[in-house]
Amino acid sequence: MCGIAGIIGSRAPLEANKLVRRMTRSLARRGPDSEGLEEWPGAILGHRRLAVLDLSPAGHQPMLSEDGQTGVVFNGCIYNFRELRRELEAQGEKFRSDCDTEVLLRGYCRWGIDKLVARLHGMFAFGVWDNRRRSLSLARDQLGVKPLAYCAGNGSIAFASTIGGLEDAGFGGEIDEPAVLEFLNYGFISDAHAIFKGIRKLPPATILEWEDGRVSERRYWRLPEPGAAKAVTFEEAVEETERLLLEAVRLRLVSDVPVAALLSGGIDSALICWALTRLNANIKAFTVGLPGDSSDETRAARESASRLGIAHEVVEFPPDRNNPLEEILRVYSEPFACGSAHGMLAISQAVKEHATVLLTGDGGDDVFLGYPLFRNARLAQLASHFLPQTELPIPRIRPLRPLRNFLNCATQGLPGYIGAREDVNGWLGERLIESTAASETHDSAGGGNRLLGDVFDYHLRMHFTGEFMVKVDGATMHHGLEARSPLLDQGLWEFASALPFSTRLHRWRLKAILREICRRRVGPQVAARPKQGFVIPVERWLAERWTGNLQALKGGTLLAREGWVRPGALESAVAEAEAQRAAPAQLWYLAVLEHWLAARQPAARAARLG
Repeated sequence: MCGIAGIIGSRAPLEANKLVRRMTRSLARRGPDSEGLEEWPGAILGHRRLAVLDLSPAGHQPMLSEDGQTGVVFNGCIYNFRELRRELEAQGEKFRSDCDTEVLLRGYCRWGIDKLVARLHGMFAFGVWDNRRRSLSLARDQLGVKPLAYCAGNGSIAFASTIGGLEDAGFGGEIDEPAVLEFLNYGFISDAHAIFKGIRKLPPATILEWEDGRVSERRYWRLPEPGAAKAVTFEEAVEETERLLLEAVRLRLVSDVPVAALLSGGIDSALICWALTRLNANIKAFTVGLPGDSSDETRAARESASRLGIAHEVVEFPPDRNNPLEEILRVYSEPFACGSAHGMLAISQAVKEHATVLLTGDGGDDVFLGYPLFRNARLAQLASHFLPQTELPIPRIRPLRPLRNFLNCATQGLPGYIGAREDVNGWLGERLIESTAASETHDSAGGGNRLLGDVFDYHLRMHFTGEFMVKVDGATMHHGLEARSPLLDQGLWEFASALPFSTRLHRWRLKAILREICRRRVGPQVAARPKQGFVIPVERWLAERWTGNLQALKGGTLLAREGWVRPGALESAVAEAEAQRAAPAQLWYLAVLEHWLAARQPAARAARLG
């Protein structure tokens, strides 16, 4: 797990060198073990290394071919690199290291970028400079686990693992209004937007090629459609999922550094820990504890650890953190208001003392349909067959809001589902008013009749890549920790995605397949636990523990001065939150954005860049 950067094109060599060094400095926490830079005429690659495979200097990056004409910088892990290495050796390739980076280098030289990427099983974002062709190839893994951003124009292209890396080197323009609007609605910014104009995020499962100042992108992989697989029974689906899960865990144990596991009170992480015991892996598990809070999962996690007979440690979330936004600002390049990121940061810091690789349970709730929204969407889809596909005149009063949202989903499809979220338009300032009209348009030719499939696709491109993957990657890499999730295995996702939704929601149970494996292998008590999630109650703590951030929304805020919210629009909302000792999610989002804006004022930015 590392940080990558580069500049290709028409910039002067000394300037390009200086800018890439700024980017690698910005990415230092992603790769604390070493730094590397390589230059060609009109091209420079930079790298920060977190050594996980082959800890010797042979794994140093940028890694070059023998003739120096091809260089690669890589972030991630290729789990099948030994299999690919054997294939390459059979074709005459000679290796100098025992790391996955060299497989990318030699695989590119032997097969080209498309055939190489088609063979990769892992999580990755990498860049290859081909000096003979004078071309750059960038690639991102199938599910978007690892981030990659770029800025192209005026005959050149710059790329980095994070938007912050590009920002620190002066790339990107003004703040993007649609991105801010998206953040205020969701608390994160999806891959469709970036906080700065001129910067783009490379989509998952995509190859970018730059040659002679021209950029092209192509998608190299897609999930199969639900029901695409041959008909299997629920029992057969359970058995095959268990087999694939064990194989996914086994692959993610490849490491030359210590490995640990994350254990919540839920099903997914318990299954990962069960698989570790099945594979005879002696690994310690960690849990974030919130003593005295209703969202605390410590007791349930301890019960799971006891059942599985694994070593276990609880990391208590620090109760005296006065300003958590300072840490969030250091970790995430864009405004980011995911509350559980604070817990992920706390546990990453604790785990780093014991290990460099952390196995997590991310991904099970997504492809196996563990969120209530999926079951609700299926119910609304069934109801759509008996309702007219048009908006129904339901009075807009609070007691009828759940019914109105359900019927909107059933009759309008995805637009009705999206419209059910919180509305922030009453607070918006002049800079965002125009953006609301063009913020989101979604095809809904099938209306509610295809709602579950549309909601699943929407979830993947929004919350999955924009929030969940960003949260884990940012928090773990901030502490020099490599996160690996067996439930994000592409083979497992290909199998599960091809199953009908009715199989994944067997008997209307959320995450029915994983729940059944858990019932058999861990215990019925664990399998029966309701979905809780990895929760830090930031909305409540904003009005109780972190009141300084709430107070910052009073009076002359940057939000108001710069036109993001109407002057005085937040006064009554802040007063109500103080009285009720609980803040709505939108106030938390606004507190995060105010703090992010303050850090980008000239004096604060100069201090940050040194």
